Amino acid sequence: MVDNAAEAVVDPGQALPFATRQRYAEAIEQAKAAASAYYDGDEILVDDATYDAVLARIAATEAAHPHWRAAGSPTGAVAGGAAAGGDIEHSSPMLGLDNVFAEDQLRKWAARLEKLLGRPAAGYTVEPKIDGLAVAAWYADGRLVRIATRGDGRTGEDVTGTARRAAGLPGRLSTEATIEIRGEVFMTDADFEVANAMRAEHDEPVFAHPRSAAAGTLRADKRGYHAPLSFFAYAVHGLDAAMPRSAAVAALETLGVKTTASSGPGMTICDGIDEVLAAVEALREARATLGFGVDGAVIKADTPADRELAGSSSKAPRWAIAYKFPADTRTTTLLGIDVQVGRTGVLTPVATLAPVLFGGVKVTSATLHNFDDLVRRNVRVGDTVFVRRAGDVIPEVVGAKLDERPAGSVPFLPPAHCPRCGGEIDRSQKRWRCTGGRICGARQALAYYATRNAMDIEGLGEKILDQLVGEGMVTDPADLYDLDAGTLATLERFAELSSGKLVAGIAASKGRPLSRLLTALGIRMAGRAMSRRLAAHFGTMRALLAATIDDLQAVDGVGPERAVTIAADLAELTPLIDRLADRGVTMTEPGHDRPGPDGEEPASAPLRKPDGTPMKVVVTGAVPGLTRDEGNEAVERLGGTASGSVSGRTDLVVVGAGAGSKVDKAIALGVRTMPAERFAALLAALTAGEPVTLDEFLTG
Repeated sequence: MVDNAAEAVVDPGQALPFATRQRYAEAIEQAKAAASAYYDGDEILVDDATYDAVLARIAATEAAHPHWRAAGSPTGAVAGGAAAGGDIEHSSPMLGLDNVFAEDQLRKWAARLEKLLGRPAAGYTVEPKIDGLAVAAWYADGRLVRIATRGDGRTGEDVTGTARRAAGLPGRLSTEATIEIRGEVFMTDADFEVANAMRAEHDEPVFAHPRSAAAGTLRADKRGYHAPLSFFAYAVHGLDAAMPRSAAVAALETLGVKTTASSGPGMTICDGIDEVLAAVEALREARATLGFGVDGAVIKADTPADRELAGSSSKAPRWAIAYKFPADTRTTTLLGIDVQVGRTGVLTPVATLAPVLFGGVKVTSATLHNFDDLVRRNVRVGDTVFVRRAGDVIPEVVGAKLDERPAGSVPFLPPAHCPRCGGEIDRSQKRWRCTGGRICGARQALAYYATRNAMDIEGLGEKILDQLVGEGMVTDPADLYDLDAGTLATLERFAELSSGKLVAGIAASKGRPLSRLLTALGIRMAGRAMSRRLAAHFGTMRALLAATIDDLQAVDGVGPERAVTIAADLAELTPLIDRLADRGVTMTEPGHDRPGPDGEEPASAPLRKPDGTPMKVVVTGAVPGLTRDEGNEAVERLGGTASGSVSGRTDLVVVGAGAGSKVDKAIALGVRTMPAERFAALLAALTAGEPVTLDEFLTG
C-alpha cells in the first residue's frame, strides 16, 4: 500500500498521520480500490492487516488535519460503501460495523454505550465475524424469492441465481412466513477445496483465498459448474420486534435457516463486558478449528430497547462493534520451494518466504501440503502469495496473485526420486512417500524416538546416533535395546563409564508408558496429545493394534481420514512394535490394569464431567515431581483434556510454583483453581488404585 510503516499499526489511537496531503489522498484512492475489489470482485488486492493499518492512518490524518478530509474518505462510508450499488433497494440501510482491536478499546465502546443508555446494557451477544459477503434474502409466504448483496449499503446487486444454492439458506421455510433475513455468504474450508478442484477440472486458475472465491462464485451465474457456498444468518426483519436478538436468531433456526448461533462457536449471551471478553477470547482460541474463515468477533446489544435507545450513525450502529483478530492471512514473496523428507519418508513441499509478521511472529517458511495441492494452487517462485496462519497452526500458502506474476516464471518441477536417499517415490496417495519409508528417515526417526517428550533416553545425542547408524549397529529403535557397554566402548570417544551410562539410559526407557511409546513411534497424524488420547482410550498396545477404523473414530479428535492413516501406520509398525515388546518395552498405560464395569474405561476419571466429557484443564507453574509435559500427560490420564491457555471454557487451572498471569485470568473469569500439591496428590491416589473424586482434592 502507501507506506510499509502502516502494516505494523492497526490501532487508530497509535497510527501516525500521513506527512503530506498528497500521501493522504493516495492512501484514500488505494484504500477505496482495495475495498472495491474486496466487495465487488473475486480478487483481494491487499490482506486485512494492511488494509486496516492504512485505514487507521487515514483516520489519524483526518483527526490531525480535519481540513484535509476528503468527501470520499472510506472512514465515513458504510462497510462496503466503496462497492457498487445495484438494482435492489434495501428495506433499511445495511450498515457496517465499527472495529476495535484490543481489550481497552472494547471496554471504551461498552462505556460509551452505557453512557448513551444511562445504565449498563441489559445483555450482549457474541458471535463469530464470518469472512464472507453480506446479503439480504427475502421470503414471501415461506418461499425464497430474492437475494441481494450489501452493495453500497442502500442498494445491492441481485444474486438470487447463485446465492440460493448456498447451504444453510433453504428454498422454503418450515412455515409460511414473510420475512427478510440478513447474513453472510461464504466458503468453508471444505467448500474452498471443492471449488478449486472444480476450477482445475475446467482449466481455470484456482482461487487464492476463500473470501475471493465466494465473491467470484456469487456473481458467476453463467459458469458450467456450481461451486459450493455456505450461509449463516445474523439478523431477521419481520418477526416479533419485541424479541431479544438472541431469541430472533434462535427462531430462525426453527424455520430451517442456519445462523451464527449454530456455527461451531455459536452465539454466547453475556451479562457484562467481562463475560464478553471471555467469550471473545474463547472464539479467538477456537478460530483455527472452525473450518471456515473468522476474522473477529461481533458484539451486539441483545434487547430491542437498548438498540433503539443507542441508535446508529450514518455509518454503523452504536449498539454493535466488531472486535478484529490479528490477521491470519498476509501477502509476501515466494522465494523458493524445497522438498523435505520426514521421518516416515513423507515428502512435503515447503515454501521459503520473504519475512512476514503475524502478531509479532516472523514467518519465513510455510507448508504447501502436497504436490497435487501445489499444482492446484498454481504458485511459483517469485509470486506474491497469500499466507495463512490461524492460531498456532503451521503457516500455509493458500494461493498467488496471478496478475502480479513475474514474466518468465515457470511451474515447480517435483522431484523424480527421493531427495534424501535417491529411492523411488510412491505417488499413489495425496502425500507422496519415499518407498524406503522409515528406513529412509531412520536417522530422524531414531533421534525423535530418544527425545525428552518421547522415550527420553539420556545420553543419546545426535553425534552418538550418527556413529551408531554409521557403524551399522542401529537401524531402528528396537536395535537400541540390543546394545551393550562392551560394544559401545569400542567406538571412538566412548569410554567404559559413558558406555554404561548410555546402556542404563536405554534400559530405563523400557518403563515409559504406552502414550510415550506411541509418541516416539511417530505415527502419522498422531502427535503427543493424540498419542495420550489413544493410550488413555485403549489402555494397551494389543487393544490398539486390534482396533478397527470405527473403534479409532471413537477417540476424541479422530475422524475418518485420521483413523485410516493411524490404522495404516500401526499396521506398518507392527513388526517393530513386536520387536520392542520382545525386548521388554512397556506396552500399557498406567491405570488401565484396573478397568471399570465396561472393561474399557479406568476405574476413576476424576477430570471427567458428569456427562462423561473431559474437563478442559490448564497446568501453569511447576507441579511437584512432574515436568510440564508430564503434567499435561497426567491431566489426560485423569480423564481431562490439557490446554495451554485460560478462557471462559476452561474448567480447572492447576496452580504451581512460578505460575503467572494465567492465575489472575482464571480468577477474573471465575474458573476453579487447584494447588499443584493437591493435583500431585490426586494423581498419586489414582496411581495407587484408590477411587477418588475431584471435589475432595479441591476442598481437602
